[in-house]
Amino acid sequence: MGSGKGALLAWACMLALMSAGATIPASAQGLLPSDFFNAPIDPAAPTAVEAEELVFDSVHNQITARGDVVLRVSGYVLSGDRLVYRRADGEMELIGNVVVIDPSGNTSHSDRLDLTGGLKRVVLDSMTLTAHDGSRVTADSAEFDQVLNSILTNMRYAPCGDCIDSSGQRIGWSISAARVVQNAQDNSITLEQPSLALLGIPVAWLPYLWLPDMSNEALDSIPKPSLGYSEEIGVKVEVPFTVYSTANTSVILSPTLLSRQGFLMGAEWIQRFDKGSFRIKASGLYQFDQTAFSFADAKRDWRGAVQAQGEFRPIEDWTVGAAYSVFTDSAYFADYLLDPRRSAVNEVYATHLTADTYIDARIQQFNMLGDNPSSVREQQGIALPNIRVERSFTLPPGSGRIEVEARLLGMTRQLDYSTTVNGIPYDYGYAGSRVHGMAQASWQNQWIAGGAVVTPFLGLRLDGAGYDGGSALASAPAAQTMLGVTPIAALDVRYPLAAYGNGVTHLVEPIGQIVYRGAASNMPGITNEDSQSVIFDDNNIFTYNRFTGMDRQEEGLRLNLGGRYLASLADGSYLELVGGQSFQLAGTNVFDLPNQQQVGVGSGLENAASYAVIGAYGALADTLKAGGKLQIDTSTFDIARAGLGMSYSYDGWSGALNYRYAAATPATGNIRDMHEIGAEISVPLTEYWSANGNAYWDLSANSYLQAGGGLTYNDGYLVVAAGITRTGPTHSSPNDLRATATFRLLAPAGFDVGYSGAVPVGNLIK
Repeated sequence: MGSGKGALLAWACMLALMSAGATIPASAQGLLPSDFFNAPIDPAAPTAVEAEELVFDSVHNQITARGDVVLRVSGYVLSGDRLVYRRADGEMELIGNVVVIDPSGNTSHSDRLDLTGGLKRVVLDSMTLTAHDGSRVTADSAEFDQVLNSILTNMRYAPCGDCIDSSGQRIGWSISAARVVQNAQDNSITLEQPSLALLGIPVAWLPYLWLPDMSNEALDSIPKPSLGYSEEIGVKVEVPFTVYSTANTSVILSPTLLSRQGFLMGAEWIQRFDKGSFRIKASGLYQFDQTAFSFADAKRDWRGAVQAQGEFRPIEDWTVGAAYSVFTDSAYFADYLLDPRRSAVNEVYATHLTADTYIDARIQQFNMLGDNPSSVREQQGIALPNIRVERSFTLPPGSGRIEVEARLLGMTRQLDYSTTVNGIPYDYGYAGSRVHGMAQASWQNQWIAGGAVVTPFLGLRLDGAGYDGGSALASAPAAQTMLGVTPIAALDVRYPLAAYGNGVTHLVEPIGQIVYRGAASNMPGITNEDSQSVIFDDNNIFTYNRFTGMDRQEEGLRLNLGGRYLASLADGSYLELVGGQSFQLAGTNVFDLPNQQQVGVGSGLENAASYAVIGAYGALADTLKAGGKLQIDTSTFDIARAGLGMSYSYDGWSGALNYRYAAATPATGNIRDMHEIGAEISVPLTEYWSANGNAYWDLSANSYLQAGGGLTYNDGYLVVAAGITRTGPTHSSPNDLRATATFRLLAPAGFDVGYSGAVPVGNLIK
């Protein structure tokens, strides 16, 4: 719908639009056939309104239906370009190419037609609205009151129309309510005695439901029952319900029965304002059996948590918010299968976003959730502050573009965060306090010279950092401060060549880059908090700095060579190849420097001539799709990394084949090749039912990695699926058996709400 307010909101407005009636005034009689008013009226004929778009203008107090508007009332058919209802004066008119056909078949044409009085009662007593996407709303009556409320009585909404397919099967879902009130001022919806029907069968009922709007987000927030199981807590049955709800406030209780641990209670308060909202949830229980848990912190009588979060928009383009959680122990959420929401990070933040400016400022405390004692949690840092600023300036035509970026990250940690993997040490964070600030300004432009696309780049980066040396590790840096200036110059040259023949468009684009970074230090952050991994592939072959954060940067003179090939067919089929290699020409190769985070080790960039990287992607008639990546050691032509994925989908049949390989890199503690292959398949059983299965095999260990299967019902409006998955001994979550369930409601306009989740059930089957 063009209104963008959700299907039910649009239908509510459209039904209310007709509340002014629909009869032909005397002033229009001269336009009509002489026997128009004498034509027999069929009271059994359906009443319906069809339109492509509905616009509700609360400022001008006007509702407009646009695009092939058709009114069918008691055997009469009225059509036009627009139907306009002006609520202030109660006038309604059909405008543009108006055609009126009476029950006898008489036809009248005009440019506009006023509608008043007469047929109003007929329309209100039997209303059906069908949209261009096939969805349908029916109601016994509809009206507007004086406070901009749309009121529907005995309303039913079905995105699938009659919800009966061509073979006579019931499909989809519908929602009914004894009374629906939609407030045009705040878009809120009130439903009295709403009920949900699946495949024509009522499955859920509530005495009352209030929603801030009919968006997917609002509908996803409706409390839903849930079922779970684990050996430690037994069977879990949660039935949340709303005990109080208004336009500004909601209170939700979540009583939960646990067969082994007793009764868990949750209560949530949601408060809404004109420019934001906050929510606070408290939950807890008295454990019947502490011995069910092996984690020491979980062996206590009382366990619980308080979770709070809020977000506000005080002025245009700015958002401020906060999230904070306290809990008896870090394993509480996982043990009781509860949503941790934003409990992993306590933070206060402010964000500004426009087309050319981004500002984000935060204070953050990171919580390690799961079976982690306080000693592990104290290894997590506090970011005070964490600020990022980005701004771009477009210069006059032909002059290029300037981009400015600034970062400030302060980090305080109580304990060192280090570990050893197969004898290789890793230092993820050092105790003590450190701060790192960075500012960079750059200019780039694009020139066309003899068919070549030339892009020069000039930049300057400033860094300042300090560390107090609070770590007890011998590998940690000493207390120090650092100031640095990094001039940056780069030139990107591409020579695209295009050709067309036999229905195929070919594009060949050789690419060359030369990049100089005169870094005062390749470790500008002193400690390394945000640049702890590098993956070299076709996605970053042509970039000027491959580190993901600001605490590390490349240095010296580097040359990147490669190219791109694209073949495109008229039916959407294509083949794309991207590849290249990077060369350190002068200066320090920072990827070859020893470091306690092992950054760059085994990445393929540690050699003066890097590994060659290739990416290949393609699709055939939108049915068969494939993609692959290769990383090749050019000194030995050994394959360091490889990945391949293929998928097929046609007429209900679908399948996928996936392969991954990574050679062992003992220098990083990875002493075994990763060598995996897997397949997935979905087979149609009936028109809407399908069976699916998947199996993955660990070739290096000669053991299965994962296997599973399930059933899915999908009629385009209702999706219900269930399955089971078992992992193997070499999986990242070994020997884990889980049941999965999916339930989703869909509508043509993009409406998609529901639930998807997995429950561990390994201990139910011995």
